[in-house]
Amino acid sequence: MDNGVEKRRSQMNRVKWTRQILRWLGLGLGVCSLLLMVACAPTLHLNQLVLSVLSDPKTFNAILSQESPNVFGLIYDGLITENPITTKIEPALAESWEISPDKLSIIFTLREGLQWSDGQPLTVDDVDFSYNQLYLNPKIPNNYRDNFRVGRSRSFPTIRKLDERRIEFKITEPFAPFLENAQVPILPAHILRKSVETLDSQGKPLFLSTWGTDTPPDKIIVSGAYQLKSYFTSQRVIFAKNPLYWKRKALNQPLPFIERVIWAIVESTDTALVQFRSGSLDSVSVSPDYYSLIKQEEERGNFKIYNGGSAYGASFLTFNLNKGKIKGKPLVDPIKSAWFNNLNFRQAIAYAIDRDRMINNIYRGLGVPQNSLVSVQSPFYNRSLKGYRFNLEQSKALLIAGGFSYRNDGTLLDAQGHEVRFTLSTNAGNKIREAMGSQIKEDLAKIGIKVDFSPLAFNVLVNKLSNSLDWEAMIMGLTGGNEPHAPNVWYVDGNLHMFNQDTQRGSPPLSGRVVAPWEQEIEDLSIKGTQVIAFEERKPVYDKIQQVAQEYLPFIYLVNPYSLSAVRNCFEPIKYSALGGAFWNLDQQVNICYQKAQGIKTSEGRFLERSSALVAGPTVQLSD
Repeated sequence: MDNGVEKRRSQMNRVKWTRQILRWLGLGLGVCSLLLMVACAPTLHLNQLVLSVLSDPKTFNAILSQESPNVFGLIYDGLITENPITTKIEPALAESWEISPDKLSIIFTLREGLQWSDGQPLTVDDVDFSYNQLYLNPKIPNNYRDNFRVGRSRSFPTIRKLDERRIEFKITEPFAPFLENAQVPILPAHILRKSVETLDSQGKPLFLSTWGTDTPPDKIIVSGAYQLKSYFTSQRVIFAKNPLYWKRKALNQPLPFIERVIWAIVESTDTALVQFRSGSLDSVSVSPDYYSLIKQEEERGNFKIYNGGSAYGASFLTFNLNKGKIKGKPLVDPIKSAWFNNLNFRQAIAYAIDRDRMINNIYRGLGVPQNSLVSVQSPFYNRSLKGYRFNLEQSKALLIAGGFSYRNDGTLLDAQGHEVRFTLSTNAGNKIREAMGSQIKEDLAKIGIKVDFSPLAFNVLVNKLSNSLDWEAMIMGLTGGNEPHAPNVWYVDGNLHMFNQDTQRGSPPLSGRVVAPWEQEIEDLSIKGTQVIAFEERKPVYDKIQQVAQEYLPFIYLVNPYSLSAVRNCFEPIKYSALGGAFWNLDQQVNICYQKAQGIKTSEGRFLERSSALVAGPTVQLSD
């Protein structure tokens, strides 16, 4: 290329970025005034970590949570945890466990001297309460319960206290994810038992309305490294170190070392980037379109960009396939429902989406086409999946085969002559998903489909998916892990079977809902995949699940990005992974910038290996 042309192009790019940065700064300064200097002041002289989240917490009740990120990885622990570097199961509240030779029983032994943040003992009674009265309670719908169903009978484990430190989990047949399920948070019986036993006027436990985000933070009793200090709606959540954190005794160190964590609620990824570049945030997820810009600032900005490879989790377009009615009213317009439930239609949509363009223009080449809910880094990922490569001719042929036709102006019509038009939503503020939505609107226009793209607040989307069920199409994401068993997604009555969701217990009944044979097949395969223990036997089952899901497309997968985060060079040790991120060992990290400012000498010998601070549990959740 001519050097003069290249130089002019470089100058034009700098001008474009300068203008964009000035626009961002206008946004960023406005948000800083809202945060009252808490998250926008330089943090070098404070022993804290400042991060951003896109939306307010939906609940402070760990059992009822469905979304990620959430506060619970900071404030609670389970019996065990998964190390995201080694992927091995490690002790947490339980110091040890014993699995019976027939693999049907696990006995956990709790650590001695465990305490809740209010000083009360954390005992086997809390474990018994959390499982039997919360997770397994049919009156308390939750995102975890499906994970405990065992085999064809879909029975639940029998959980009983043996003595003051031991509790037994017992099942009737082999269940591969048996041990991993013990990662779920343990909650305080002495605080919550009454809310479970007391019913409201509709016969529902008061627990369902307990510990909402309007609860005073000091009333949320916790066991984790941090406890809630304060919450200001649309501004910030502040966590303070828990002085009774169990690892202080277990490891004989004053953990956590970092005094407080601040979540600045910044409803735009653009604004979060501005705040990070100004020094107001300590870490930010790196959006691919800004990667080149901030990569060149690493040394000057005193930060490092970490790349964990393909990210865990999935992003996808999904249609509401539910044919049901609530109080006689269809959840989806029957005309549109007929399109969405037409397999040719869904496959045509998949062929019409130009993922290569999406990767190049939106992800700046920092991603690959996605083909499965199972994460690429999981050993259970099916590498034989070919996906739906962009092919407009194939897309149009499928539509014609599905009974659609074209008007002279190129508009797609169904068999009854209706123009094909639907509403597509995603969570506002997530610039990547907003950009994907805009491109999908353009892509589908090429096959004659009109898309009304309407980003909504994340909490509004969650309510539509879980409660009202009144939506047409969405771009959403789910978290992921190494374990492929996702019953809350694939079981036909699962809590995140969003494409054909049943109503939750206590909601108005749903009539006319139809479960397709392929849905039932995936559920049956999911059960089969848990009944064998050896990886060599499980792998073919999950390969088949991925093949069926790819053929019938309950989810039209989009792009698997790389896991990229920029982290200020103030925190050690950083052991970055796509599964755990930068702060999975937060409870044992130190803020060296603060230490240097205070004249404190660091000692490398104090840094330890294990932590569970921010590692996701085994349950698939919605991601924002």
